[in-house]
Amino acid sequence: MLLLLFQLLMQLVGFMLLDTANIFTNCSNGEGDAIYKFSEKALFKGEPDASSFPTGGLRATFEARGYTTWDPTSSAFVKGTSLYIPTAFCSYTGEALDTKTPLLRSMNAVNKSAVRLCHALNLKDVTKVISQVGAEQEYFIVNREQYEKRLDLKICGTTLIGAKTLKGQELDDHYFGRIRIKIDNYMREVDRRLWELGVPAQTKHNESAPAQHELACMYSESNVACDHNQIVMETLRTVAKEQGLACLLHEKPFAGINGSGKHNNYSLVTDTGLNLFNQGKDPQNNALFIVSLCAFIRAVDKYPNLLRLSATSGTNDRRLGGSEAPPAIISMFLGQYLVDLLNDIAKGSKNKAISGDILDIGVPTSAFLSRDDSDRNRTSPIAFTGNKFEFRMVGSSQSIAMANTVLNTIMADSFDAFSQYFEDFGYSEETLSDIVAETMHNHSKIIFNGNNYDIKWVVEAERRGLSIINNAVEGFEALLKDDNIELLSRYNVLSKSECLSRYDIMMENYSKIISIEASTLIEMVNRQILPAIIRYVKMLSKTAVDFTKATGYEQTYIKNTLIGLSKVIDNISVELQRLEDLLNNQPSDHVERSRYMCNIILPAMEKVRIYCDNAETTVDKKY
Repeated sequence: MLLLLFQLLMQLVGFMLLDTANIFTNCSNGEGDAIYKFSEKALFKGEPDASSFPTGGLRATFEARGYTTWDPTSSAFVKGTSLYIPTAFCSYTGEALDTKTPLLRSMNAVNKSAVRLCHALNLKDVTKVISQVGAEQEYFIVNREQYEKRLDLKICGTTLIGAKTLKGQELDDHYFGRIRIKIDNYMREVDRRLWELGVPAQTKHNESAPAQHELACMYSESNVACDHNQIVMETLRTVAKEQGLACLLHEKPFAGINGSGKHNNYSLVTDTGLNLFNQGKDPQNNALFIVSLCAFIRAVDKYPNLLRLSATSGTNDRRLGGSEAPPAIISMFLGQYLVDLLNDIAKGSKNKAISGDILDIGVPTSAFLSRDDSDRNRTSPIAFTGNKFEFRMVGSSQSIAMANTVLNTIMADSFDAFSQYFEDFGYSEETLSDIVAETMHNHSKIIFNGNNYDIKWVVEAERRGLSIINNAVEGFEALLKDDNIELLSRYNVLSKSECLSRYDIMMENYSKIISIEASTLIEMVNRQILPAIIRYVKMLSKTAVDFTKATGYEQTYIKNTLIGLSKVIDNISVELQRLEDLLNNQPSDHVERSRYMCNIILPAMEKVRIYCDNAETTVDKKY
């Protein structure tokens, strides 16, 4: 039956690919006819050349064969005249080379463990638990003509120089403000394209920073949501280019204003329709919710480094800790109601916690609103928001696959630990109270309901012994830790070799990105910035001479400006030469090179930028 369905699908594919196939007249069946169909066997196994992919120590480049296989849990789609088939990608020896394979493995792991927990809680009718995700995508839109003039934007996706604008987002007047006609037309076309591809784009609005916007899709299974988000990013860029715009997905394209993130809204749903994070009308008697909540608290506290890793990149380093972005300290927000509820259950009481009340805005014609039991802390890396957890650290250009791989795996670990306890001692109010008490005693330090931007929180987090990872190079090291490797291996999500290979690849990728940025900065300063300042100084010098000849008076302002800019030229040239020397003397080992890029090259680049940005505020705009 399955084979028949594949054959029917391939007949449809034949029609969908007909126009494209006829173009390639050299693709024939040996009798001169164009091939416009392919065997259903091609879905099960493809053999692409994988030699150009980073090896990460899994294989040598010269012997790198890769295999692809169809992921039937994510729908294929047609774009133009081509059929796009979601696939998993593995090496010749079976190691995962992609992000889809570990995600699928983690979904299987959390499914088994969550079903086990449900059965331990006497929910015997549950046979499957699905991890679901709703991803919010932030992005910037700028004029294409201006974008094309910026070498740094074109190559690096971010501005490496640029003085702060006179008006940024101080007034927050862009946030949820009127959408400009040109942007509205762009958003309409993006929606239309996404809907055609089966991607359920749902909401769109202006974000906090000027030229920043957001798009969110409806919830779907983690794997499908990840594929959909990849399509969203590609569509945003494609439509922008067609309409004379440029879409920037870099986490921090402009200094001094918001960066862009990708909020990952995570929940778990049974095949009987129960959301494990839905507290319901009577949360204190909702055992599944209480245990699932405790499982999440335990998971985050036990594996904060893995969560930090899942949102770690060199580009995201520049966003974290800024406005609308959480800091690099992993913590979670529950809200006071849920904290009180858990503490009461741990003590054997269920009567003290007070639920949310009713909001009356004082307008007779408006309906009464119920206040949520758990508000949305915009400064927290992970916030409980009613029936889901919002993981807010993921960067705008990143895939959400790793974040959900980690969430699924650490939740599986907590579910199994709690299931084992209930299986050993039976499920009752007493054993439920024991689970809650143990969770609050050992793991409540991860809960923080306050202002994560407050400098006092850093001191408090250190006192609690929380993990503080300040940069990507430190974040990648989570893949080297024995407890993390043991967890990922135990659930068959990533083997030790797959963990180590990913560490190598991430470190190598980081050093290459910073190296490209440094080289781009050097190119821009040498060929654009310094010549522009020199031309302006030349014009000022001639003006000063002409002024003195005409009036017999030496103009003080022009003289001081010339002196100041002359010093700036010298400072830029000195710092630029220093940056070039540092770049030419980077370590050969890619691990040490990444640390070198982080600790030496980035500060050197910042010094060059400071002088360039100061000059921009003085030099005539036309230069």
